[in-house]
Amino acid sequence: MITNETQNVKITNSDPSSLGLFGLSMACLVASSQKLGLTEGVSFLIPWVIFLGGFAQLFACINDSKRNNVFGATAFGGFSFFWMSIALSWLIKAGVFGQALASTIDAKQLGVAYIGYLIFALFMTIGAAETHKVLFTIFVFVDFLLLGLVLNTFGIMPEFSHKLAAYSEMLTALVGFYGSAASVLNSHFGKEFLPVGKPFGIFK
Repeated sequence: MITNETQNVKITNSDPSSLGLFGLSMACLVASSQKLGLTEGVSFLIPWVIFLGGFAQLFACINDSKRNNVFGATAFGGFSFFWMSIALSWLIKAGVFGQALASTIDAKQLGVAYIGYLIFALFMTIGAAETHKVLFTIFVFVDFLLLGLVLNTFGIMPEFSHKLAAYSEMLTALVGFYGSAASVLNSHFGKEFLPVGKPFGIFK
C-alpha cells in the first residue's frame, strides 16, 4: 500500500493472482492438449507458452513483489521462467538457432531441470497449504506433472509417466481457471462468490 501524503489518497496494487493463474492455466491447457494427442506439434503452443505462461506470470510476479508477497512473487516468477525456458528448448530442438546447436541436445539435461523444478514445487506446495485449498490443489497437480516429466525424460515407465504428466497438466489448467475466476469474482463482488477453501492450519 502506497500513501500519497499530499492528496491524502491511498493507492493500492490490485491482487495479480487472477492474471497469474490465468496465464498458468492457458499454458498448461495448450501444452496438455499436445501431450494428450488432441493436437500435434509445438509450433502454435510456443506463443501461448511465452506470453501467457511466461509474461503474464512475470507481470504477476512483479506486482506481487510490490505488495511484499514473497510467496506469490516467487511462485509466479519461478514458473514464468520455467515456461520461457521450455519455449526456448522447443525452439532449439526445432533448429531455429541452427542445426549445430540442435544436434548437441541431451534430453537428460532437461530432466535434471525438471528435478530442480520438482524440488521447487514441493516446498511451494507446503506454502500453498497455508494459503488456500485451491492453490494447494494446483500445486499438488504441478508436483505430479513435474514427476511425470522427470520420469518420462529419463525413459522410466514412458507410457505411464507420459499420461501422468498429460492428465496432471490438464487438471492443473482446470483448477487454475477456477482459482483465477475466484480471484477476480470474489474481489469484484466483495464477497466469497467462489469458495477457495481455508488454509489447512498445519504449519501456522
